[in-house]
Amino acid sequence: MKTFLLIVLIGISSISTAQNRLDLGGTWGLALDSMDVGEKEQWYMKSFSDAISLPGTTDQARKGVPNQLVPKLEKPQLLRLTRKNSYVGAAWYNREISIPKNMAGQPLELSLERVLWQSRLWIDGEEIADAQESLITPHRFLIQKGLSAGKHTITLRIDNRKRYDISANDLAHAYTNDTQIIWNGVLGKMSLQVKQKVSIQNVNVYPDIKNGKIKVIVALENNGDKSEKVKLGLLVDQLDGQQKFERKEVQATLKEGVQKLEYDYLLGTDIKKWDEFTPELYKLSVTCQFDKKKTERKEVSFGMREIDNSQGIITVNGNRIFLRGTLECCIFPLTGTPPMTEDGWMKVFSTAKEWGLNHLRFHSWCPPEAAFNVADKLGFYLQVELPNWSYTIGKDKSMTKFLYNEFDRMIENYGNHPSFCMMSVGNELQYDFELLNSMVKYMKAQDNRRLYATTTFTFEKGHGAKPEPEDDFFVTQWTDKGWVRGQGIFDQEPPSFYKDYSEAMQGMDIPLISHEIGQYAVFPNLKEIDKYTGVLDPLNFKAIKQDLQNKGLYPRADEFLKASGRLAVLLYKEEIERAMKTKQFSGFQLLDLHDFPGQGTALVGLLDAFWDSKGLIEASGFRQFCAPVVPLARFAKATYSGDETFSASIEIANYSNAAINNKQMIAWQLSTETGTPISSGKLNAESISKGMVTPCGEVSAGLQRVEKASKLYFTVSIEGTQWKNTWAIWVYPAIKSLNVGDVLLTQNVEEALAALNEGKKVLLSPKMNLLKGLEGKFLPVFWSPVHFPRQAGTMGLLCNPQHAALQHFPTEMHSNWQWWNLVKRSKVLVVDSIPPVEPIVESVDNFTNNRKLVSIFETRCGKGKLIMSAMDILSEEDNKPEIQQMLYSLVSYMNSGNFAPKTILSENDIKSLVLKQESEAVETKATSIYRDL
Repeated sequence: MKTFLLIVLIGISSISTAQNRLDLGGTWGLALDSMDVGEKEQWYMKSFSDAISLPGTTDQARKGVPNQLVPKLEKPQLLRLTRKNSYVGAAWYNREISIPKNMAGQPLELSLERVLWQSRLWIDGEEIADAQESLITPHRFLIQKGLSAGKHTITLRIDNRKRYDISANDLAHAYTNDTQIIWNGVLGKMSLQVKQKVSIQNVNVYPDIKNGKIKVIVALENNGDKSEKVKLGLLVDQLDGQQKFERKEVQATLKEGVQKLEYDYLLGTDIKKWDEFTPELYKLSVTCQFDKKKTERKEVSFGMREIDNSQGIITVNGNRIFLRGTLECCIFPLTGTPPMTEDGWMKVFSTAKEWGLNHLRFHSWCPPEAAFNVADKLGFYLQVELPNWSYTIGKDKSMTKFLYNEFDRMIENYGNHPSFCMMSVGNELQYDFELLNSMVKYMKAQDNRRLYATTTFTFEKGHGAKPEPEDDFFVTQWTDKGWVRGQGIFDQEPPSFYKDYSEAMQGMDIPLISHEIGQYAVFPNLKEIDKYTGVLDPLNFKAIKQDLQNKGLYPRADEFLKASGRLAVLLYKEEIERAMKTKQFSGFQLLDLHDFPGQGTALVGLLDAFWDSKGLIEASGFRQFCAPVVPLARFAKATYSGDETFSASIEIANYSNAAINNKQMIAWQLSTETGTPISSGKLNAESISKGMVTPCGEVSAGLQRVEKASKLYFTVSIEGTQWKNTWAIWVYPAIKSLNVGDVLLTQNVEEALAALNEGKKVLLSPKMNLLKGLEGKFLPVFWSPVHFPRQAGTMGLLCNPQHAALQHFPTEMHSNWQWWNLVKRSKVLVVDSIPPVEPIVESVDNFTNNRKLVSIFETRCGKGKLIMSAMDILSEEDNKPEIQQMLYSLVSYMNSGNFAPKTILSENDIKSLVLKQESEAVETKATSIYRDL
């Protein structure tokens, strides 16, 4: 106990008393109250023997229930990262402070910047004011009578238990263990400051760009018992000090209580505007003088930014913007809590900017002040949401009241930030849309500085396919005329690169943003385990690593990561380009650029949960198709015969802040993998206007010069600029005749086995409905195999491009568009139960199973040699050039001296991969992932 008192005294000596304010950060006593006996036993009168550093959390202090789980491929470990110490309930914190004479006897305000969920305050054993409850704004307590000079004991009771049912299964990111943790403590600034008799409650700035002025609304609070004359001073200058304006002074008489004063402040026509390209910020200083010599002062920053949704598009200051966004779901795996400093947020926003983004959506939560500050400085457009992911909204009146209050608190605390451009009532809300529309109507009436939406998408029957009456913008996966994201299309339609979402956009009269596009799972990066040095233990990663080690697959983990990740890259590219080709679109929101460690370990990012690259693509490569200016190409397909002509329409999406003048030419080139040109040319667009997609002309190139099966690159660039983009196509010269040599081609297992027993070489490719195995899917796992277990569960192909069997079939080590028809006409064979085979084409399994999966393999069997293909390459109907080319490549290999399998399978091993009777040949389709939702 003596040691703890010494710590407290040291903490007291470090408290700053400058400007009538005490910093309460430091060492506090701690007592956990899981049985709720603290109030009954008057803990607010006691000293606590345990200690904790605040700001901070019980998790960081290693308090609470220690984790007992061990790495296993079981749901508790795989659902999310694991808290090393957990505590949900009431916790008591106290410390001794010393009030200096200059603060004595005056009203005081105690402020706690972020608390989860309810806080109560006692001073010297007496409870002060009402309990505070907010998940997203500071908790403030008014100590009306003040405190005497000298020592006092502050006691806090913080209860992080759920107070309102804001989400099913605690998934809303304001209150969850799936990303942020359900922590206990205080995160941000903790202070005690003098509350003047007349105080500035808040200041709101409303830009009026057209008239070169701002409207300033100052809320003043007179805590005295009579009217008070005040002199108000307003001064605007640019945050960097380059522009200063004339100070404005006004006088007013304040009645008791809160009074709002409204003034116009003229700035002139040369004011600098705020947007993603010129994030210019201004500072407004407001002073309030009363009692002749006492002065209150408040400073707020703001930007001259007006956002509008007229004509069905989003404009900022009259210029059309296109939102290139990703989600931020409170993913900070070292602390389990959001950063409260600008340094802590700088990596998030600077990385997002480096990868070509200009927009972040805060899914079912609102970030702290520091995040808004960084977004303001870097020019990011933010969509913020109430802490709400409810399927029963409207059924609990107390929850509804809480949400209204949270909105009012958000506007009071964060409303001036120019980055705060959009707001939704919550994520995928369901039930009472009459209430949701009423809430948005209320929000618009309270604050018109941003756009509002009732919900960020919904699965509610009768809603979600078109906007609600009060929506200013519409975030959705589909409209009543079709999909607006690739998840619903890419596995159902053959690859085509001329399409967009124009058909689904018909009749849309407000801005549409595609909802949570992507969600393509990537195999875990197991090297990431060492990064988890904080409050969360990656038992999910450790369990996967352990399972791979047990199965002898761990040395291949990096291959699994690269193969699945590079497939995700090309899918994200096509997702983004389809959105950008759609002239009426207003943007997209990825889920996600970085990993989502909760909801079943949803590793859907090209960056990890720490915003670090996984090495799947460089940021510069991603910016080719995700940037303010993007060259776009519309062409029919990915694979061509050698006697065809490649044709493409070229467009430029220009959402920069300037037109591209006609002095720049648009260059295009079709070249080999080594850079040798096949064809090239230039287009002269008269002007590439800003804020639109401009058609620039048609190009074509004959493919007759391509003498062997080749992967070609089609590149479009705007000369004299950084803007270029590249696509791959595959060309297969016609195969005049297939020399099968002494290879037997068959779809019949019995015929194949008979030939093998005679010592022959056999290529066996049964029809896929005769094979056991998994459904052949081009797309990888959607989101998570834990969260959505009823799906095929594969994560793309894996092969060795240097394998002699693929000598005439150009490929990378991963899936690309030329594999689409082959994959869709296939089963994926599970070969764990048979002796090892030599794979030619494999599939990456999801991390919950880690099975050995093959599509094409070679082996010895009987006296002969076999290649078995679960990709149907022998059926005559609808043969594509890539299918013919695969057959040609395999047969050529089998007729060469390289075909010498080392492994041996029995007849029974081969038969085990095939259905016993044709009546069993019922292809099992994966249950729709959307039905699971």
